[in-house]
Amino acid sequence: MIHSMLYATDLGVYAPYVLQHALALARTFNAELYVIHAVEPMGQFAESLLQSYLDEQTLDELHSQGVNTVMANIEQRVLETFRDELGGHEDLALIRAVRVRQGDPAEVILEQVQRLSVDLLVVGSHSCGAGVATPLGRTAARVLQLSPVPVYMVPLAQHLGRRKG
Repeated sequence: MIHSMLYATDLGVYAPYVLQHALALARTFNAELYVIHAVEPMGQFAESLLQSYLDEQTLDELHSQGVNTVMANIEQRVLETFRDELGGHEDLALIRAVRVRQGDPAEVILEQVQRLSVDLLVVGSHSCGAGVATPLGRTAARVLQLSPVPVYMVPLAQHLGRRKG
């Protein structure tokens, strides 16, 4: 039985399409829906640039407080986007929490699956930057291989085909 689900989003162009699948499943199973978005850590270039302009204490404060503030702001923007997309629709009430975490996307998603003890994971097959010729995006492939729970994968290539016709 499916009581709770995790929708992993890249917030890309097709995220609303995958969200509709997640909401339909949550409605069907009367399940709680959690949302996770992973933000990749700063690259070495950005980190070294900050180190060259900031003293160690300021850099530490930026990492501890600044990153948390940015994550909280992204969470708030995701919720606002969902409100805009769904309007006053009752589906919004199915979403229990939106979480934004920093780290490798596949690792973040799988960690949230474990932490939340969800019964189903919902993902798109590609990120917004992946080519349609590629069967699966890197994150989707890793999550599919390593997930301890069933994965509902929305094929974005199929969605692209429908939009043309």
